[in-house]
Formats: sequence, structure tokens, C-alpha cells
Amino acid sequence: MKMYRNPAVFLDRDGTINEDTGYIDSPERLALIDGAASAIKKLNSKGFKVIIITNQSGVGRGYFSEEAADAVNKKLEEILKKQGAHLDGIYYCPHHPDDNCECRKPKIGLLEKAKKDLDIDFKKSYVVGDKVSDVELAHNIGGKDILVLTGEGMKHKKMLKSQPSYIADDLKDAVEWIIKDSLKS
Repeated sequence: MKMYRNPAVFLDRDGTINEDTGYIDSPERLALIDGAASAIKKLNSKGFKVIIITNQSGVGRGYFSEEAADAVNKKLEEILKKQGAHLDGIYYCPHHPDDNCECRKPKIGLLEKAKKDLDIDFKKSYVVGDKVSDVELAHNIGGKDILVLTGEGMKHKKMLKSQPSYIADDLKDAVEWIIKDSLKS
């Protein structure tokens, strides 16, 4: 049986890293949340694989193309690079919620792909996002879950069925907690 080695922080995109302005169909609509780039840079410096896992149902709904989704992700990578941060991967589900695919959060299809691509140990990993589906995703891989109160986090906090490992004001706060928590194990 293969032993996976790398800890990862799986990040939701819209509402966690960048402002959630609805279906982001062009790079011009992308605006980072204050402190997000420096938080990702800090994770990079601590040896975590930093991976975006995002549902982009706007593609499946016909609101924008996969090329448009890719252009937004490319712009995000460029912004982060200018601030000294990088992503190890971006994985997104382009399907409509009714498609019942294996890659839409909270299902773990995208994380399984990232695990194989980047040698990820789920048990040492964290999932950070602003929705219940992000918290459930962490439970589904046996990782730790952090709900951020940016984006739709305040609304989704009221919908939680169980208490996450941590509730953070924003990504910067989440990263500070992750670094402290990772030193315990």
C-alpha cells in the first residue's frame, strides 16, 4: 500500500481567497480578499501543498465556458505570484449540481486526483472554505475542517450540523490556526 507523505491545505476559491461576487466569468471580476495572498505565502513557506478545490457550476449551467473559468484561475495564479505566493494545483468541478458527479464538493473526487498528483496525506491535511460543503469535504477525507466567515461563512455557520475544527475570521486567521495546530502532531 502506498504511503502518502505531503500535508495539504485545500482551499475553496470564491468567498475564501477572493471576493464572492456571484458567478465569476472573467478575470476582471476577480478581487482577492485582504490578506489572502500573504496567508497562502505563509503556507508555502511552511511546506504545505496549497490546492484550490472549487465548484464552478456556472460552467454546467451554461453561464460561462471552461476557458473562462481557466482564465479566472490563471489570473488568480498571476496575482499570487506577484505577491510571492503560489498554488500547487487548482481542481474544479464544472458540473451542474444535478449531474450527480463524483467531483462536486462535498464528494472527494477532486481531492483523490490531487492526492495522486501531489502525494497528499489526507490525515495531515486541512480544508478551508466558507460553506458547509467545505466542512463536509474535510470530514469525508478525515482531515481537519476550518470554516471562514468571509464570503457566505456567516450564513453557513448557522447551517452546520457539527462544530468544525476551527471557525476563522478569514483565510489569514485560518492559516495562523493551521500552523499552530500542525505543530502539535
